[in-house]
Amino acid sequence: MALLGSVAVAGLLLSGCSAGTNGGTPSSSAISQADIDKAMTTPTNLTFWTWVPDIQNEVDLFEAKYPDIKVKVENVGQGLPHYQKLRSAIEAGTGAPDVAQIEYQYIPSFVLPKSLLDLTPYGAADLSGDFVDWAWKQVAPADQVWAIPQDVGPMGNLYRKDILDKAGITQPPATWDDYATAAKAVKDKTGSYISNLGATQAGQMIGFFWQAGVKPFAYDGKQTVAINVNSDKAKQVADYWTKLIQDGLISTDVDFNDTWYQGLASGKYAGWLTAAWGPIFLQGTAKDTSGLWRAAPLPQWDASTQVSGNWGGSSDAVLAGSKNPIAAYELAKFINDDKESAMMLATKQFLYPPQNSVLQDPAFVDQKSEFYGGQQVNKLFADISKTVDTDFEWLPFMDYVYSTYEGTVGKVIAAKGDISAALDAWQDQLVKYAKDQGFTVK
Repeated sequence: MALLGSVAVAGLLLSGCSAGTNGGTPSSSAISQADIDKAMTTPTNLTFWTWVPDIQNEVDLFEAKYPDIKVKVENVGQGLPHYQKLRSAIEAGTGAPDVAQIEYQYIPSFVLPKSLLDLTPYGAADLSGDFVDWAWKQVAPADQVWAIPQDVGPMGNLYRKDILDKAGITQPPATWDDYATAAKAVKDKTGSYISNLGATQAGQMIGFFWQAGVKPFAYDGKQTVAINVNSDKAKQVADYWTKLIQDGLISTDVDFNDTWYQGLASGKYAGWLTAAWGPIFLQGTAKDTSGLWRAAPLPQWDASTQVSGNWGGSSDAVLAGSKNPIAAYELAKFINDDKESAMMLATKQFLYPPQNSVLQDPAFVDQKSEFYGGQQVNKLFADISKTVDTDFEWLPFMDYVYSTYEGTVGKVIAAKGDISAALDAWQDQLVKYAKDQGFTVK
């Protein structure tokens, strides 16, 4: 579960990571088709760092198309170990892969020290229409393209229909006000919590911010950042959850551990506000509850709109130090943009797709899930994915952001305290850290 959660470390090698070389290819010069043809027919060895299980199957498709290119797939760990080893190899100038899997929120931390290759000269901008627009914006926030989207996590509501029925709730809550009313009915009539807010889960809270229109972070790609985790909109979200927690209607258990898994399986939680990777995960965690669950969009702040946020997802980026940048780019592109490979990622490894070709394919969206009472869950999340705000940015030190969340907001959630006040403390820590690192803070 490390790829879904946050990475907690004290700081970043902001100035220590060296960019290396880009194989002698000027990043400002467009690569010709002749250059591509020559590179893809020249015997070449590539290294690909990724934590996706069985991705060798997609790599085999690539090697079948380009028999002169051999790819060594390496899993050096997930989450913290992956990024630590990647940054160490970049700083050392040796041992780094050609292509690396990177979660969206960590892309800026590799852009800042010029560790990633701008893929625009290699034709990456032409792929923008192949992916949902907000996922593309994650890898191409301005004129450069830093990676190719691989998977995403648009957020929705998984709920136990039987428990909500027992509480007299026949439809999933459409608004957050409805959700609060339903939370009380569920607790009063069934003893279950309508859901759990993970005390240390920054990714979930940031996803709620995203849905509410909060813009907590911004980065100009250079040395200027904006930090607004305690904005009025952010505090609206915080106050909502504070009330539900203090009224005893929402639990604050640490998630992704045995106790939490048991809570999902036993009915302690009547729902889970999660991302598009959640439905498959839940089937394995609470398999004995098959047929009792349903999926719905997140409740809305405004009943007249449908908006969601994102929690999780990753991309494949080419390291600036790759000696074979053309072949490396073609690998990252093929894995995630080739229709057969993309469909395999979605249906074999169960990564939720950002690729329009998959999201529009009946073979994917029309699947009915017995676990969810025959519901077309893939289709539901495909529709939700269209409602995610495109304008959401990250700071170039998200490792620090996540680690300090646990010590400020997470600590207060666990103690059932005032989350808004915790946002102020979090804001102060982030601003101080940014200034100490030499950033201009807006």
